[in-house]
Amino acid sequence: MKLLLDENLSRRLVPFLLTAYPGSTQVVLVGLEAVDDAQVWQYAKANDFVIVTQDADFEELSLVKGHPPSVIWIKTTHPSRSTILKILLDQQSLIHEVLINQNQGCIEITQTQS
Repeated sequence: MKLLLDENLSRRLVPFLLTAYPGSTQVVLVGLEAVDDAQVWQYAKANDFVIVTQDADFEELSLVKGHPPSVIWIKTTHPSRSTILKILLDQQSLIHEVLINQNQGCIEITQTQS
């Protein structure tokens, strides 16, 4: 499974994700800076990516258009790079189970600070 990080997620995460998610990238790194969500959706679909985002737009697109692509919607009260990285790495098995084995179009991962 390869991830396409939305523009709101740091491209600096990519090198740390490549072992767990080979072929992953971020929208700016593939020339999709400041494009609309529909263009990101089409790119992800055409290139077999799972979109990773922190906003509801892609989850809504998933409901309207179906999948592929699948969407990982991360909701956290502390959206630092390290928090996002930890979520994606710690939840890799769950993400795979839901998106691949259960063939769901979107997984919502919520993390709150305690």
